[in-house]
Amino acid sequence: MTKNTSMQPRRSFIFVPGLRPDMFPKAVASGVDMVCVELEDGIAPKDKAEARKKALALFDKPHSDDGVERIVRINSMREKFGIEDVSAILSTQTPPPALMMPKVRSPDEVIILDQLLSEAGHDTRLHVIIETNEGLEAAYEIAHSSDRMDAMFFGAIDMAPELRCDMAWEPLLYARSKVVHAAASAGLDVIDVPYLDLDDLDGMRVAAEQARMLGFSGKGSIHPKQIPILNEVFTPSADQINRARRTIAEFEKADTGLVVIDGKLIEKPVLREMYRIVSIADRMGL
Repeated sequence: MTKNTSMQPRRSFIFVPGLRPDMFPKAVASGVDMVCVELEDGIAPKDKAEARKKALALFDKPHSDDGVERIVRINSMREKFGIEDVSAILSTQTPPPALMMPKVRSPDEVIILDQLLSEAGHDTRLHVIIETNEGLEAAYEIAHSSDRMDAMFFGAIDMAPELRCDMAWEPLLYARSKVVHAAASAGLDVIDVPYLDLDDLDGMRVAAEQARMLGFSGKGSIHPKQIPILNEVFTPSADQINRARRTIAEFEKADTGLVVIDGKLIEKPVLREMYRIVSIADRMGL
C-alpha cells in the first residue's frame, strides 16, 4: 500500500467520455478540481475497448502540475470490462494518477486492486463510489481498506433504485450520511452526486449547500457552467481559512499533538480538515 502525503481540493468534478480525448484539455481548463475520464456507464459495450485505449493514451506523457486531479473511472471489477480495464492499466508504464472504482460492494475489491497496483509498481491513487446496498452496508470497512484511497463518492443515481426510493434529498439522507460517516472516519474526502437539472442552477446551489452542511467536500457537475457555483459553495470563508492557517502554525510550533486555541482544545484529527481548507485557499490564491 502507498500512503497519501498531499492534500487536493475536491470541490468539483466533471466526466469526459473516454471516446472523446479532445474534450479532456477543455475540461482540465474549466476551473474544475477533478476531471474523470469515463470508461463505465457513459460508454456502450461495443466501444469499451476503443475508449480504454484512448483514455490510457492521455497519460502517455506527463501532465503539468496545475492542481487539477486526473482520474479514470474503470468498469466494475466484478465485470469482464472492469477486468480488462485493470489488465490494461497494470500493463502500461504510464498509468493514470488515480482510478475511480464504481459499484464497490466490499473492501475485498479495493484490497485486490491495491495489491495488483503494488505488484505493478504503480503509485495510482483510488476513489470509490458507494452506490449499492451492499456497498452502503460495508461503507465503513471499504473506507478503511486501502491507504491508496483519497475519496469516496455517493452514487445516488444507482442508489435510489437499489433502495426503492425517490432520488431526492430526504429519502437519501440516511444513505448520504452513512457515506459521509465512513469517509470521515478514515480521513477521506467525500463527494456528492452531480445535480442533473442543468437549467436549474439555483436548485443546484441549494443541493450543494445541503451537501456541504452534511459534511461533503464537493459535488459533481454535468456541465462546465455548474463548476463556478460548486467551487464557490465548497470554498471556505476567509475566517475559516485564517483559523486553519493559525491552527496549523500553532500545531507545528507546539509539536505536542494537541494545542489550545481561543480556549478550545484542538487535537490532531482536526488537523486534516485544516490542511484541506488551506489547500483550497492555496489553489484559489487566497
